[in-house]
Amino acid sequence: MGTKPETSSIASVSAVLDSRDGDRNTEFEPRLFPTSTSTPARGGCRDRDEAPSVRAASDTESGIFSGESEVCVDHELELDWFCLSEQKLICSHCAIVGSCRGHAVTQLTTRVAAVRNQLVDMCEKIQLQAQRIERFVNQTLAAKEQALQTDASRAREQMLAQVSRVREALEEEEQRLLEEVQREEERVEECLLTQKSHWSQALSNLAQTRLRLVHTLTHTPDIQLATAGQEITERVEEAEGVGDPCDSVKLNLNTACSDSKLLRGLWASAVLLGPAAYGPADLKFDERTVSPLLRLSEDGCTVTFLPKKPHQSPAYDPARFDVWPNVLGSVAMPSGTHSWVMDVAQSGAYKVGVCYQSMERKGPGNGARLGYNNHSWVLSHYDGDFSFCHAGKHQALRVVRSPRKVGVLLDWPSHTLLFYEPDSGVVLHSLIHPFNAPLVAACAVADRSATILH
Repeated sequence: MGTKPETSSIASVSAVLDSRDGDRNTEFEPRLFPTSTSTPARGGCRDRDEAPSVRAASDTESGIFSGESEVCVDHELELDWFCLSEQKLICSHCAIVGSCRGHAVTQLTTRVAAVRNQLVDMCEKIQLQAQRIERFVNQTLAAKEQALQTDASRAREQMLAQVSRVREALEEEEQRLLEEVQREEERVEECLLTQKSHWSQALSNLAQTRLRLVHTLTHTPDIQLATAGQEITERVEEAEGVGDPCDSVKLNLNTACSDSKLLRGLWASAVLLGPAAYGPADLKFDERTVSPLLRLSEDGCTVTFLPKKPHQSPAYDPARFDVWPNVLGSVAMPSGTHSWVMDVAQSGAYKVGVCYQSMERKGPGNGARLGYNNHSWVLSHYDGDFSFCHAGKHQALRVVRSPRKVGVLLDWPSHTLLFYEPDSGVVLHSLIHPFNAPLVAACAVADRSATILH
């Protein structure tokens, strides 16, 4: 609901005064109380120095009296105007020649009407707001409550269905792996039994041959012994024909029989979703190993490739790579389970993985080149292609999108090394290898930078 403007000028105040009772002079007759049926009006004028009978001490500064009627302290006129600038009641003289001269003023009736209209508008707004709240509570929240039961029930069903499917898949995988292990065990047992039978027979044959040779040696006369060369040669050839036993991988259980991509993926997810996915806080790059082609950040977590080798080489250190742009981690990993994440979003050429602490550091040979020797295992990204590198062999990897981060998971108990993308949880590559010495994180950068994340 709109309201009319309240402000008035001095001219409008004067016009209102002129329209009043013609008997009044410029100075209005002061009225302490309005005329009403309950309170008779006082007759006659008071002297200017006579104080009003009822005043509010607290309103002295604002220039008003309190009581049934309000009168200006300065001019002893009825406070029938309102100063918008100072937000107080005033008389007409206050607006024309008094303290509120030049202020925005309005008639008291207009001000009261505006306030009443404002209160009406506010009441209407409150009523509309109350209606909206009531409608929200009775309709929206009620509907949400009903939908909650349906959605929660559906969510439980979906979760139980997924868990049931995973449980079924795990049970099937468990049964398959148990059967695989059983078949492999039976195969090895059969090989062992065959070997035992063969070598038992060989031992028996050797024992008989040895007895015959001993009998020939001890019971054959010299003349006959001199002519028994052919018989002795046959016995010796028979003994030598038995051969020597040798170990074989066929006599060992093939641990690949218990390998499962499903179990490995679930195991990796359980580890990588935990708080230790980003590795220990003290995992940084070892300053001693930083190649002259790399610059190490102050926090020790970022290495940046330098296209040009600096004029002043760093001090000699046997642990430093002097040719290839390599750097190793500061924490050795001789046992347990370890994981860390590398930010490689800025680099178009890098290697991330692990290596033995005994890896060569000097020279341009493959011994100091990550992925080109038997001491390092790395995931390589170069010229847009991804590959797994070890001992100079490159296994191409199919990567749907170039990862901004590469995670590495090393598990000593299962001898598993796994590369993954932390953002999606996708396993980029995994392998099982019988590591036999402490490993350290390894990295090579030939474009921009790479960072260990925590």
